[in-house]
Amino acid sequence: MKKEIITICGGLGSGKSSTAKMVAGELGFRHFSSGDFFRQVGLELGLSVTETNIRAETDKKIDEMTDQKLRDMNNTEKVVIDSRTAFHWIPDSFKVYLNLPQEIAKERILKSIQENKLREQSERARTSEEVLTKITERFESEQKRYWDLYKIDNTDKNQFNLVIDTNKNNLQEVVAIIVSEYKKWIKN
Repeated sequence: MKKEIITICGGLGSGKSSTAKMVAGELGFRHFSSGDFFRQVGLELGLSVTETNIRAETDKKIDEMTDQKLRDMNNTEKVVIDSRTAFHWIPDSFKVYLNLPQEIAKERILKSIQENKLREQSERARTSEEVLTKITERFESEQKRYWDLYKIDNTDKNQFNLVIDTNKNNLQEVVAIIVSEYKKWIKN
C-alpha cells in the first residue's frame, strides 16, 4: 500500500535537505531531516557530526534514536523525509535517490557550513580539503554501520523509485521532477 510519504536519500551534499524542504512546501507536506536530528544528538554529546558517526559504530543507542524516529514516521502521512535510511524503514514511501560526485559535494557542503549555524557547529571544517576528508570518513562510517546493523547498502540505486543527478539538474528542476513523478506514482 503506497503511503503519502516521500523519502529522499543520497550522498553527502547531494541536496537532500534543500530538496526535501522545497518538495514538502510544494505539496503542503511536513518536512523531517534525520541529518538535523542526528546532528542535534551529536551536539548534545559535545561531538561533531563525524565524531558522532564514529561513536555510533560502537554506541548503537545513537543510531537507534534516529532509526526509531524514522520507524515511527511510517505511521504518518504527508511528510517528506531526508534520510539515508528512511527508504528502508518506510518501504511503501516514494523513494528518491539524489546522486552527486564527492568533488562537487564538498564545495556545496562548505557553502552550507558557512551559511548554517547548526551545520557549522557540527561539521567543524573550514576548507574544502577538510570537508572532503570529513565527508569521506563520514560516508565510510555510515556505510559500515548501515551494513553491520541492517544489511543496507543505501547507494544501490535499484532500491529507489527515482534517481536524479543533482549536478545536471538545479534545485528547482530536481523539485519539479520529484513532485511530477510522485504525483504519477501515487495515482497508479
